[in-house]
Order: sequence, then C-alpha cells, then structure tokens
Amino acid sequence: MTSIGKRIQSYREKQNLSIEDLANRTVLSEDFIRAVEDDDMYPSLRPLVKLARALGVRLGTFLDDQVSSDPLITRLADREEELTMHPDGKEPGVVFHSLGKGKTDRHMEPFFIELLPESAKDETLSSHEGEEFIVVHSGQVRIKYGQEETILSPGDSSYFNSVVPHNVACHGDEKAEIYAVLYFPE
Repeated sequence: MTSIGKRIQSYREKQNLSIEDLANRTVLSEDFIRAVEDDDMYPSLRPLVKLARALGVRLGTFLDDQVSSDPLITRLADREEELTMHPDGKEPGVVFHSLGKGKTDRHMEPFFIELLPESAKDETLSSHEGEEFIVVHSGQVRIKYGQEETILSPGDSSYFNSVVPHNVACHGDEKAEIYAVLYFPE
C-alpha cells in the first residue's frame, strides 16, 4: 500500500505544483508539507483536509488504493490502520481506520477511530465545511464545540456542523473508540 504522504506527493506532482505552490494554496509551511510527504506525520485532520481541497480531491482519495463494487463490505478482521495523528509530533494520539476505503464515489468519510489518552493534550479547535456524526463505542470522549464541552460515554452520539470550531479527544486515562462519519461538501 502506498503511504498517504506519497499519494499527496503524487497528486501534487501530477499537477506540476512545487511544495512552495502547495504551501501557498494551503497556508501550511513547506517544512510541514515535506514532513507529511516524506515522514507520513499528521498532527490533526485539518491539514489533510486543506491539502485535499488545494489538490482538488476528496480526503478519502488519500486513503484509496482499490475500487470495489457496491455494497462495500468492511469486515472487522480486514480493518486496517490508515492514518495516525500525532498531536505532539511524537506519540500517536488518534488512529483512523477507514470504513469507506475503495468506494470511490462516496460523499461521506466513515471511520472507526481510536482516541488514545495522548489525544487530550491537543485542545486546538479546528473547523471545516461539512458535518460530523460520532457514536462512542468504548471509553469516554470529550467534545469541545465552540464554547461548550461535553463528555460522551459508550452509546452516546453527537451530530454537529463542523464549521463551528471543535475538538474531539479521549477523556481520561483509558483509550476511547468511536465510529465517525465526516461529510465534506464538494
């Protein structure tokens, strides 16, 4: 499987864009883009969304490596780690498992996400166009949404407009697991 960083680099090169060009389009630093392309390092989802938009592709394009027929079935045993966020640049904090990988005509990005205790260290609020729906599978999850903060437990869910600044993280010392569906309008 080709790494996400290498896929980003491939899309950038196909469009004859330099790292400087992409940095200008995204307001991300050239050093950051190099780290993404070369080291597969991601502090949060927001920069990946910016990179996808600047390159004119869906976020899921960075995760796809095959095309499937409908309906797409993802077996638990076949679920693979697709993307790991490192909020402090070192320790993993959020691990994404794509549940839509291979469905190239999708309009939503479904994920199973592991929120490690490290994720709580990053309280940065992010926003992007679209909506998010989250269901807590295990553990406790802290959602900051604008000025509000809510703690969710297993079985609880949240559906929100993601243009409002927000942060989703583990609450407490135990890993939390969620199912999340992100919608990014075209």
